[in-house]
Amino acid sequence: MTTIHSTAIVDPGAELDEGVEIGAYSIVGAHVKIGRATRVMPHVFLDGWTTIGEGCTIFPFASIGTQTQDLKYKGSVTFVEIGDHTTLREYVTVNAGTNEGDVTRVGVRCHIMAYSHVAHQCIVGNGVIIANAGTLAGHVIIEDNAVIGGLCGIHQFVRIGRLSIIGGCSKAIQDIPPFMMADGNPAAIHGLNTIGLQRHAVSEAARRILKEACRILYRENLTTRAALEKMKTELTLCPELDHLIAFVSASERGIAR
Repeated sequence: MTTIHSTAIVDPGAELDEGVEIGAYSIVGAHVKIGRATRVMPHVFLDGWTTIGEGCTIFPFASIGTQTQDLKYKGSVTFVEIGDHTTLREYVTVNAGTNEGDVTRVGVRCHIMAYSHVAHQCIVGNGVIIANAGTLAGHVIIEDNAVIGGLCGIHQFVRIGRLSIIGGCSKAIQDIPPFMMADGNPAAIHGLNTIGLQRHAVSEAARRILKEACRILYRENLTTRAALEKMKTELTLCPELDHLIAFVSASERGIAR
């Protein structure tokens, strides 16, 4: 059964699935869709063309689906999508896109901690953790199972690779390759995210290959292109190495060193 507190304001146009709970003084706009068994705590603001998945929890004072802060916005219809079983903690803000049809997306089973900001056209993958006050500028891409430390700033258009981890208070101005540990201002690579790889059941064989790839990329004083060629010719290919090579090859801002 859907439960709406008597003090909440839910527009008649909003779509609430079975088992949704809307807390006291929360506001839900006309174009918002909320999936089954999602809990919206008191004092939450949901606006715009926003879709919230099933089984999510949104904590007090979060503001989701509001207009982009991009000054190029001219009133277009833009979107926010939040995946199933994602948690948005206190004061989290997720802005809609800028141009007609643009989408800001947060994946499934993400944990976005208090005061974090996800800007226009960001794409946040599945299983991502953003610690308190992590800030994503526009067009940032974060791949699956990455971890962003507290008070981190991610520059616009930067990509954060799968299963990477960035230490708190870091500033990422270039792409962070998959499976790496980064820290600092600007963020630099400090080796392979071995613990993260183990926790996500990446095989020992793949971890050995990635460790060697990390050495080639960061310890042999090679150009990025030369390092990629050496990986392709000297290392045994596996899905994780394929992904690392593809990610680095596609980098437009360059990779953090």
